[in-house]
Amino acid sequence: MSTCSQDLAPLLGVNGTGAADYICGKFSDASYAVDNTYLLFSAYLVFSMQLGFAMLCAGSVRAKNTMNIMLTNVLDAATGGLFYYLFGFAFAFGSPSNGFIGRHNFALESIPSSLFDYSNFLYQWAFAIAAAGITSGSIAERTQFVAYLIYSSFLTGFVYPVVSHWFWAADGWASALRTDDFLFGSGVIDFAGSGVVHIVGGVAGLWGALIEGPRIGRFDHSGRSVALRGHSATLVVLGTFMLWFGWYGFNPGSFNKISSFYTSGNYYGQWSAVGRTAVTTTLAGCTAALTTLFGKRILTGHWNVTDVCNGLLGGFAAITSGCSVVEPWAAIICGFVAALVLIGCNKLAEKVKYDDPLEAAQLHGGCGAWGVIFTGLFASEKLVKQVYPSRPAKYGLFMGGGGKLFAAQIIQILVIVGWVSATMGTLFYFLHKFGLLRISVEDEMAGMDLTRHGGLAYVYHDEDESQKNGIQMRKIESFPTPPSV
Repeated sequence: MSTCSQDLAPLLGVNGTGAADYICGKFSDASYAVDNTYLLFSAYLVFSMQLGFAMLCAGSVRAKNTMNIMLTNVLDAATGGLFYYLFGFAFAFGSPSNGFIGRHNFALESIPSSLFDYSNFLYQWAFAIAAAGITSGSIAERTQFVAYLIYSSFLTGFVYPVVSHWFWAADGWASALRTDDFLFGSGVIDFAGSGVVHIVGGVAGLWGALIEGPRIGRFDHSGRSVALRGHSATLVVLGTFMLWFGWYGFNPGSFNKISSFYTSGNYYGQWSAVGRTAVTTTLAGCTAALTTLFGKRILTGHWNVTDVCNGLLGGFAAITSGCSVVEPWAAIICGFVAALVLIGCNKLAEKVKYDDPLEAAQLHGGCGAWGVIFTGLFASEKLVKQVYPSRPAKYGLFMGGGGKLFAAQIIQILVIVGWVSATMGTLFYFLHKFGLLRISVEDEMAGMDLTRHGGLAYVYHDEDESQKNGIQMRKIESFPTPPSV
């Protein structure tokens, strides 16, 4: 504001300093309002991804478990809301604190402040429940309901916030937002969370699925993979489009503000960076979708819509780390490699008899890890300086920036895998030991909708309506076609 006043005062005459301060103050107030409105709108977009997760999960499981998986998605949001309010936001962003964990603003005490407003909490909560939603997909169709409640509370209230503090808080030990003591003189660039959100959710789901073991019938007696296909490709596509829509809040919204200018009086400012981030996000997802389409066609001989949807989401998960600091052409490379990573991870999962109904660990963990590496290779010097003006100008290895940023990115992957394995792996192990993790064989065979949730998700007939209309709907039996004479 001081620069604004200094520029304006000479234009207002001899006594123009006071008037200039007043006018510039009003502009500053308007800027806060615009930025908070932008962040709130982005939070709404990210929250809409919960509907995308719910539809994607519902379509990817068998019909007999539809109510169960949708209820877990609702409770990820509800449980996460309370625990992130009470503990999570403070552990993540409670400054001043140490490099490991925040220690102020529990239950939003002292909010709003000069650092945070309520919009910041809402936006970060939407991210936290996204990580929990990723995990629920990996352990679908065989997990006790109480286990969902326990892991979701622990993940959103403690595990995820600690990781987000490390890389997103101004005093996190590896954050690119620090003012000094940067990791490798660089800090980690994970702009919207390929590591913080996607690797966390993917690794948590990996441990849950490994400890539970595969679903009954997923592998036959000889160890060969048996496809247990989801019951609705329609819901999968609907969920994918909802997630695509929400990603425009997830990545561009991570700027937290839109009104900042890079050069006074220029058409190019943070609003341009927001638009560029939406473009890189789009290009990575589109490239990954097409690469998956043709890659799976070569491998299987089919044009599979579910595979294409997962490939698209894998491209989005990968670009999330570097979306703001790479050029659009680099996003195409990101999406292309992300699709190959996902296909490779799925092949590996089959070989080791790992069962993940939504490919969540492979998609979010594998593609998220590639996204973190990709940023260390392709981050642009010019864009890094714009988005992170206070940090040293360390940028991508392939862009001539040396290896310090790349080394920091590798450290991020290792510490997240280690932290989530130590916390969520231990939690799932004890849930398993106490008999709180996996449902019984009888429940799994019948489906949890019927045994745990009071009925099936789909009603194929209604007794009252059928009697009223004089028509009794019945199940059509399938008989073998008689041989032709």
